[in-house]
Amino acid sequence: MNFSYWETKTWFSNIDYTIIGSGITGLNCAWYLKQRFPKAKIVVLERGFLPNGASTKNAGFACFGSLSEILDDLKSHSEEEVISLIRKRMNGLGLLRKNLGDKTIGYKAYGGYELFTKEDKECFEYCLNKMDGINRILRPVFNDLVFSLERNLFGFKNIQHELIYNCFEAQLNTGRMMEKLLKKVQASGVKILNNVTVEEYIENADSVEIKTEHFSLKSSKLFIATNGFASKLGIKAVKPARAQVLITKPIKNLQIKGTFHIDKGYYYFRNIDDRILFGGGRNLDLKGEETTDIAQTQLIQNKLEELLKTVILPKTEFEIDQRWSGIMGVGDQKKPVVEQISENVYCGVRLGGMGVAIGSLIGKELAELL
Repeated sequence: MNFSYWETKTWFSNIDYTIIGSGITGLNCAWYLKQRFPKAKIVVLERGFLPNGASTKNAGFACFGSLSEILDDLKSHSEEEVISLIRKRMNGLGLLRKNLGDKTIGYKAYGGYELFTKEDKECFEYCLNKMDGINRILRPVFNDLVFSLERNLFGFKNIQHELIYNCFEAQLNTGRMMEKLLKKVQASGVKILNNVTVEEYIENADSVEIKTEHFSLKSSKLFIATNGFASKLGIKAVKPARAQVLITKPIKNLQIKGTFHIDKGYYYFRNIDDRILFGGGRNLDLKGEETTDIAQTQLIQNKLEELLKTVILPKTEFEIDQRWSGIMGVGDQKKPVVEQISENVYCGVRLGGMGVAIGSLIGKELAELL
């Protein structure tokens, strides 16, 4: 590109630390680096004009996993690994709330609920049988009872007669959260460049050359915080996972309040501004949703609408207002990948659909690798 002398000197010279990705993880990494090294020149590169992965596209769940999701994780992870993940998620949420403030991010502790459809009777009974055991192993993390049974007070239909309640779950406003975080990081002196897609990087003895679609720059150190897009930069432990979402137009006298999970967390919905925000359905086509294409599919959108009509709002007329999708980062294990890749390159990726909960902590841990 045709940069002036002033542009080159101000934005593209003598860069100490470059971060790829301006989501929750990348911005927190930049923030903590700036606190440790106040005089450092830090640049964040973002492929979208807004954070373009999942940080501004998620459902705004301040959660750590439903009961059925935790039980499902125990089939492929040890008990110690699962407890460690949950502790990290809670610590990450605590860090997020401390750094930005509950009022600023619209934090509402309404609690969370898990629904089980008529077809999920076996899963519901399995969760009931295991609930006391999970409460027991989680007590050291929460110092209290986590899961309990609640009546269906919301008018849901075609579900099992009771819901599993989680008193520690909450919701927040994703847009306000990211707006505050962006302002905080920029005010610290970090430069954020949007609409910049990184194509590759080349490591030299004492620096990293970062090649984008428009220009190249050099940085002493590079931090990769692109989560679902990490495989494009050679991090094979991460696969993209698209999450499709819709939101209704305002519904008069909406009585639903809280965060809700169905089918091991593959479906999730909540109230916001007298609307229902509903996402999920990736399990209908796991391979097809392993993509970075930000789009929607008829298969999943039709299923979301069907569940709205038959389960969530069975006696309420509604209209869909918006649809969108975001890209998460998943893998064979749910433990995030926070590591030094080489002499001058580090990464903090694979947040496993828990970016709101764990992103602040992973950003901090990424900065602390240096």
